[in-house]
Amino acid sequence: MSKLLEGRVAVVTGAGNGIGRAEAISLAQHGAKVVVNDIGTSVTGQGSSYGPADAVVKEIKSAGNIAVPNYDSVATEEGAEKIIQTAIDNYGRIDILINNAGVVHPFHGIYDMKSNDWDIVIKTHMYGTFYCTRRASSFMKEQGYGRIINTSSHGGLGAKGSAGYGAAKEGIIGFTRCVARDMAELGVTCNAIRPLALWRGAGGAPDPAMVDNRPEDIASLVTYLASEQADHINGCIFEVWGGHVGIFVDPQPVQGVINKKGAWTTGELAERIPQILTKGRSRQDFPRLNVP
Repeated sequence: MSKLLEGRVAVVTGAGNGIGRAEAISLAQHGAKVVVNDIGTSVTGQGSSYGPADAVVKEIKSAGNIAVPNYDSVATEEGAEKIIQTAIDNYGRIDILINNAGVVHPFHGIYDMKSNDWDIVIKTHMYGTFYCTRRASSFMKEQGYGRIINTSSHGGLGAKGSAGYGAAKEGIIGFTRCVARDMAELGVTCNAIRPLALWRGAGGAPDPAMVDNRPEDIASLVTYLASEQADHINGCIFEVWGGHVGIFVDPQPVQGVINKKGAWTTGELAERIPQILTKGRSRQDFPRLNVP
């Protein structure tokens, strides 16, 4: 196997299971020294355990590659800084940050969503991505090199009962675009993926459409984006599942426009928008997501 990441140091958050586990193993196989972070929490953010991170580290080492565990939470400033510091203390640098850690809240309409459910999701996904990126980027800035890959979701495009999750995941997209611009001239790239794969939160019998969507397929793209060969890719948003890899148009194009000299009145808009911009739409008519 080619060693795309020989000599590089990587941190993968939420690497104890699913997509994060596959990413950590793939990065290590390609030569990276990996910090395997996982707090060992449940899918909904309850409890903690050293077991998941330790198991992945053992698997990486058994294959002759290099890894150390970390058990801190991305959802706190102190925890995130300790995660990045683990890379510095063990390997002297950090070249790659994969922001993957995440939890989900129970699926409820916004009218039934509990504040605590919202807070757990936003703190883990949004704050966790921010805290880890801020700390890692300070080292990458001094090195003049770095790769940051954030994990969004098709849930951010709109999913019933998922306001907190969708808000966090789409917030990560805006965050990615801004970080890409902050770091471009410093030799650092920042990209995001919208993955689709079987993961620990799926529960029950898998959807037949998901069976062939393996975490390892996502890890292949992430490993490439983490390499020197992907230096020209910055501020991009990818979707990936199975053998499908796509890139989103960014920014999204405006689909339709109405123009007139001067400002529109409310009455004019009430007449023209349904005729032109939203023709054929209804209250429950949403664009279909391009997923299997």
